[in-house]
Amino acid sequence: MSSCADSRNTADPEVVARLLGRTPFTVFSAAVTCPGGGPAVLANEPIDQHGRPFPTRYWLACRALGEAVSRLEAAGGVRMLESDPEMSQHLADAHARHRAAHAGRNIGGVRDPARVKCLHAHLAFALAEGGSPIGDWIAARTDLRWPDVCCATVSEGV
Repeated sequence: MSSCADSRNTADPEVVARLLGRTPFTVFSAAVTCPGGGPAVLANEPIDQHGRPFPTRYWLACRALGEAVSRLEAAGGVRMLESDPEMSQHLADAHARHRAAHAGRNIGGVRDPARVKCLHAHLAFALAEGGSPIGDWIAARTDLRWPDVCCATVSEGV
């Protein structure tokens, strides 16, 4: 992975809004920053700003990583992961680890730990919580690398 060249205030709601393309509707913090200091993974509160449950604890905010995972999802990555017999126990383990640490919630809010709602949520969890075989599986099938210019800088039009 190459290094980003700029540094940002990772808790800045305006930067996060530009990265997401919308105003955040949860209270969040940066769980992971890119080499340039931009928010790569957000940690979300379990209740959104309207008082509704928000199931996704970790959100992949880095556009470069998000686009790489989107390409894998578009190529059938969710079905591939769910049908990979070597990954079934790892999926269950990842959900159990997440439930234990985050108020009984599964990754991305799925009810069945053998299912995958979103590869982005699994990668964000792996990055924020220190890795997992599921994160490794996703990384092995995508071009995950930090962009030469930090996404937070690009989103500003700089």
